[in-house]
Amino acid sequence: MDEKIKDQEVLLVKDQKDENLKAVTGTDEKGGLKTVPPTAEHEQSFLKFDKHSNALENFLSNFMRQFKNPTSLNFFKVPFESAVASARVLSEMLKAPEVPSNKEMLDSARVNPSDYAGEQKQPFQGIDPDKVKWEQFEQMGVSRESLEKGKHLDDLLQYRKTPLIPIAIKIGEVSLYTDARLSLKASGDGTFIPVVHAIRKEPQLEREFFGHTFTDEDKKALRETGNLGRTVELTFPGKAEPTRSFVSIDRLTNDIIALSADRVRIPDEIKGVKLSDEQKKELSEGRSIYVEGMTSKTGKHFNANLQFNADKRSIEFRFGSPKQEQRQRQAPEGQEQPEQKELRVPKKMLGREISPEEQAKLKAGQTVYMTGLIDKKGEPFNAYVRPNFEKNKFDFLKWNPDKSQAKEVTPDNASRTQVAVNSEGKTNEATKHVKEPLKQGQTEPTAQQEQKEEEKKRSKGMKI
Repeated sequence: MDEKIKDQEVLLVKDQKDENLKAVTGTDEKGGLKTVPPTAEHEQSFLKFDKHSNALENFLSNFMRQFKNPTSLNFFKVPFESAVASARVLSEMLKAPEVPSNKEMLDSARVNPSDYAGEQKQPFQGIDPDKVKWEQFEQMGVSRESLEKGKHLDDLLQYRKTPLIPIAIKIGEVSLYTDARLSLKASGDGTFIPVVHAIRKEPQLEREFFGHTFTDEDKKALRETGNLGRTVELTFPGKAEPTRSFVSIDRLTNDIIALSADRVRIPDEIKGVKLSDEQKKELSEGRSIYVEGMTSKTGKHFNANLQFNADKRSIEFRFGSPKQEQRQRQAPEGQEQPEQKELRVPKKMLGREISPEEQAKLKAGQTVYMTGLIDKKGEPFNAYVRPNFEKNKFDFLKWNPDKSQAKEVTPDNASRTQVAVNSEGKTNEATKHVKEPLKQGQTEPTAQQEQKEEEKKRSKGMKI
């Protein structure tokens, strides 16, 4: 059996006004439960929860906010793989719940929604600046005044990390100058001391992380999106039991960051769009969802991929290709991400017809290799074409950006010199005297072009 199915649970509900046990499929617009009979024919519509995530907690927490005291409802959770059979057994037991064996079985499956209601939250209290040991900051060349001037003081006092700032670390008589992010942590005497988050060359994905070994799929997800894409159990120092956690990469320092899933609450609505139960479940389990029709602060509508980021401690918005997403993640914490710009994909580009398949790929943010493009001087060339949503234009690349780490944005290798000379007005030693457009793949003058240039020189004669 699929391991994923083994990890899934289903929520059953018994209303005192109804004799029949039902399977939960979600909630309606008013927050009420939607249910179906727990039979095989309805199995695919059951709302499933990953038993290792806090999706069930989020669901019941949201439900309790809508219905303060749902005393007429009894909830039970059972494995998805045996949900239909379990529902039949529980239904029989509910006919005689006072029987000790029945009561024991019912209690083991019972879920009390009030356990997920949560206590009334106290107003958030930031860190008292008078309790911070500023003298330790000054030893690194950082003062309270400089942090305030750079608008980084609030980050520290709100339990966040600063952006990268220059610091100086003294080792004997030698000072080491570097950039780092700073945060605060409580010390034993009730004061707060600085924590330095230095820049690493790359994330340490080959090492065990709080008892978890990253798989190849984990490493790929972290490198491409900055997020693990699922929650995992981590064993933190001082805690006997593993903690279900989100994992992300701090893109400014390459640190690996973990955040306990029980500290995360998924909102019902994001940027004006009400999330479905399935969408909230996906987010609470660390996965990415695509949401359309969100509204920015300027009133414009935009679409984006949403995913919880453990480093930012919030849901992040991602647009375009993975490299563009990386730049989005490096925006200052708390700053609203820009809405996605509309980039129109034409039917014809640089004199070449674009097929419907190519148009579809470009609209989806994918790279397309095109031959027969025409430069400004009428000569054909080839290039990898990729949509650039940030600049609202198309990039013409020398290498396939999905397979190469190259930073240079140029046509493919065969057309590099041609486009530089014909379209960008550049020259090199070999082509500086050539007045005619270069052909595709041409990097130096042809014999005919050299002869014309020589004749031109001779016709000028010697000046006296």
